[in-house]
Amino acid sequence: MFIETRKQGKKKKYYLVHSYRIGGKVKRIFRYLGSNLTKKELEKLKERAKELLLVHIKEKHLFELSDDEIKELKKYEERINIEHLHKNLDWKKFTKDFAYNTNAIEGSTISYKESAGIIDKEKIPRNYDEIEMLNVAEALEFIRKTKQKLSLDLIKKMHLICFNGTKRFAGEFRDVEVVVMDGLGSIVHYGAPPGDVKNLLMELIVWYKKNNKKHPPLLLAALVHNQFEKIHPFQDGNGRVGRLLLNYVLLRQNYPPVNIKLKDRGRYYKTLQDFDKNGDIKSTIRFLISQYRKQ
Repeated sequence: MFIETRKQGKKKKYYLVHSYRIGGKVKRIFRYLGSNLTKKELEKLKERAKELLLVHIKEKHLFELSDDEIKELKKYEERINIEHLHKNLDWKKFTKDFAYNTNAIEGSTISYKESAGIIDKEKIPRNYDEIEMLNVAEALEFIRKTKQKLSLDLIKKMHLICFNGTKRFAGEFRDVEVVVMDGLGSIVHYGAPPGDVKNLLMELIVWYKKNNKKHPPLLLAALVHNQFEKIHPFQDGNGRVGRLLLNYVLLRQNYPPVNIKLKDRGRYYKTLQDFDKNGDIKSTIRFLISQYRKQ
């Protein structure tokens, strides 16, 4: 990596430049450091920019799977038989199961019976948890019926439906840093820098459009979901929107939606960490198959 200086009028602008090779081609990536910097400021900014550039390269090329790798991963899906949910009755039950579990994973203490009453409109939601229970059910219905293609606007729409009336930033990508902590308060994941969120999501969307006919459905959905969670584009609510996005992809691939159960939360988080640290997608696919079998 090296520093490149560009003059613009009386200003000197500094960029960190990194050249790397992918598939026999040399590529260059830049990150702006600032203008008219002192040597000390430049060194400090260079170290942080170096970390971000390496993360960006890893994120961008994470999905470059060979045909043999795709063939190997497809074998997992041959172990299950896919049967579609009943058009009306089973969807109603699935909606209650999904809304209850996906909110409970994020800390909601509403019981299944109470959540079902809210979704059936037998009870008026009176607090944020109850409003979000109904909102998530409506968001699931939205992804079931929408004809919209995957886009930034679609992702923002999912978030807006989920958190309309409960979060002031509903439907807006974050402009702050976020981290994910475990139950002991230790940081287990750093979300992408705020300035990179839209670009990383666009790269994910482009990748999806390029590969949605090539990859088997579970692999496709797992990669989109896991990379979304890795980016963590919202200030809060990424888990719920990520699981909706998972089902959006499955439905577009003519697969039934999957419900991740509260009791399996620990294993679910472990699959995300395996992907984040090692790029391991197999554990996520195995986990999703286990959830299909349970439902």
